[in-house]
Amino acid sequence: MNGTDFVLRAPRKPGDYPDAAAVLSSADPEWPVTPELLRVWDEAQDPGLFLTELVAEQGGRVVGVGRIGHDDFAFEEWRYWGNLSVHPDARGRGIGGALYAELLERVRARGAREIRTMLSDQPHHAPGRAFLERRGFQVVWERYESRLDTRQVDLSRFDELLAGVAADGVELRSIADLARDPERDRRLWELDWKLFQDVPMGNALTKRPFEAWVKQELEDPTFAPELSFVALRPELDDPLTGPYVGYSTLGRNPAGFYYIGMTGVRREDRGRGIAKALKVAAMRALAAAGGGEIRTFNDKPNAAMLGMNEKLGFVRGPTHLRYELKLEEA
Repeated sequence: MNGTDFVLRAPRKPGDYPDAAAVLSSADPEWPVTPELLRVWDEAQDPGLFLTELVAEQGGRVVGVGRIGHDDFAFEEWRYWGNLSVHPDARGRGIGGALYAELLERVRARGAREIRTMLSDQPHHAPGRAFLERRGFQVVWERYESRLDTRQVDLSRFDELLAGVAADGVELRSIADLARDPERDRRLWELDWKLFQDVPMGNALTKRPFEAWVKQELEDPTFAPELSFVALRPELDDPLTGPYVGYSTLGRNPAGFYYIGMTGVRREDRGRGIAKALKVAAMRALAAAGGGEIRTFNDKPNAAMLGMNEKLGFVRGPTHLRYELKLEEA
């Protein structure tokens, strides 16, 4: 092969995982991944949804990866979500364009009408944003990232908040502590679905199958059950969620920072400080374990959560942009 020769092929797993992780981590250094994570995430895919993948090989190594498939958070048969990355050392050689053209052809053949993806406004994503915009993608949604370091926050100032929530009859328990509840996973799955329907994400959301949700959320190796908390009303016995009225999760990226996956409280218990208390419980648990940075994400219309995070001490960081391509207009 010369400096510009490459071939597109199906990924070979698990052999390609190290190269693929290197490509993805170099393309988005703020959110690195590992070969093991790629393997686990592949195994957690809902087998009932369409997914197709490609890699670009050059000089005996994978230098580009791309995949596109159904959006399991907002499923429509004609809607697809894709990602494409090329190692910075291999850019400018037509690899990204070739991956894109082949993946696009595959979903066009299935009657695709819309393709979505997401990139941040960070400088390292500027080439990717330009790539999308040249192909007709448009920004249709903004998601704000905010960051906080527990080592720089006085968590004792939330004592009164936690005391008030406890006085209201609400207990905060870590998901790890609830392992003895045989209904824990199913109750969390039902609660997650109930809460997500009220999150202003600009989508009509889809309830993931229970088995897929457990693999993707509770069994994900980044998930930190000892730092993720559930709010319970012990006297409550909801047929779907039992005493669970809210929860907040933390995961740990391989780079060492933590991120909030979900925070929410059922409608009947909102306005009582429970969601804020859940986040404080996680922050205190992380501080007790040595502390660290937490990142959280909220969509632009979610003014209530954005305001709460600001009061907790989170500082606004990058904006994540959802791009869409309407194929009938392309």
